[in-house]
Amino acid sequence: MSVTNTAVSSQAAGPMPDGPCGDDDCGIRDVLDRLGDRWTVLVIVELSKGVRRFRELERAIPGISQRMLTLTTKRLWRDGIIERIAYPTIPPQVEYRLTATGRSLAETVLVLADWSREHRGAIAAARQQWDAEHASANQA
Repeated sequence: MSVTNTAVSSQAAGPMPDGPCGDDDCGIRDVLDRLGDRWTVLVIVELSKGVRRFRELERAIPGISQRMLTLTTKRLWRDGIIERIAYPTIPPQVEYRLTATGRSLAETVLVLADWSREHRGAIAAARQQWDAEHASANQA
């Protein structure tokens, strides 16, 4: 369940402990919800390479369905992260590109992607070690 789709309001749960913004989340949760989406980062990384048509995005992101790509691009468009340009051709041709806000975000996302690639092996090794050390606890 997403943080923004909880049945209990933050007021009903009482004040939040000393978070980044005190008693309210100052919009951070909403933005992080979007960035934490399974496909958002991959779309941003692909668009950081330049303008892409819908099918180009679909081919470049393994495992994404047409429906999920449609939802992801609409959400990013709504958030002002990407621009959607539709050309009145038959069939319709649509292109996507990062906005200035999206390019700013892409810089951060690309640093995270580079970090992920650099530390992938160390994280895999740590997981294997943890799994080996905790295997007996998991079987009990």
